Amino acid sequence: MSIASEKDLIGMKNAGKAVAITLKKMREFAKPGMSTKTLDDYGFSVLNAFGAISAPMKDYNFPGFTCISINHEACHGIPSHHRILQEGDLVNIDVSAELDGYYADNGGSFILGKDEQGLDPLVQASKEILEEAIGKITDRVRISEVGGFIHQAAKKRGFTVVKNLCGHGVGRKLHEAPFEIPCFRDRLNRERFRKNSVIALETFISTKANLVYEMADGWTMRPKDNSFVAQHEHTLIVTDSEPIIVTAANEIF
Repeated sequence: MSIASEKDLIGMKNAGKAVAITLKKMREFAKPGMSTKTLDDYGFSVLNAFGAISAPMKDYNFPGFTCISINHEACHGIPSHHRILQEGDLVNIDVSAELDGYYADNGGSFILGKDEQGLDPLVQASKEILEEAIGKITDRVRISEVGGFIHQAAKKRGFTVVKNLCGHGVGRKLHEAPFEIPCFRDRLNRERFRKNSVIALETFISTKANLVYEMADGWTMRPKDNSFVAQHEHTLIVTDSEPIIVTAANEIF
């Protein structure tokens, strides 16, 4: 969507605050021994307190209020009573919701407790590269230019990017134009970021994978090998200078 009024700006900021605080509180609530369903139910209670509705459930009938992916899962993990969080797990929580007709999207990977798998460099790379990429977005900058930056920044740290997972436009729906904001320089993508447009910018940084694949549950995406993937995401409003981060209430940096 494009911000066309003060009402739109306030609506996006309110939706952004709801998902950002939900994500922050879910990270604080997560403990070893807890099921991902318990964590998801807690996330629902926080969203509900804002009057917000789970976007993946509303728009796609996703079987959970939030997406919770563990270790080798890259995204869209289904919350379950049978998935028990363990010390040292790489956990990704992705929270997206609709509030009063506006949608926002916020996600982040973190290590639960001690870094027993040595994945802190991966998580830090994902967070820091997203922060740097946000600083490069302004009116009329090519989408491919930002994707190229993310790819090169990951490569310099010894990591790869997942090429078939992308950021996207957001605002009046969970997924809007531009539908693909990839983590690499797609030379066929001639689109540019536009002032007042709303986007969800995401990093998908991996230990060695370039692609992920849908699992038998029809939702969860993961590499075919035992690679790990860290993801971080903010919802932004493009301006003619630095973007407005509407999910800034979650200080993932």
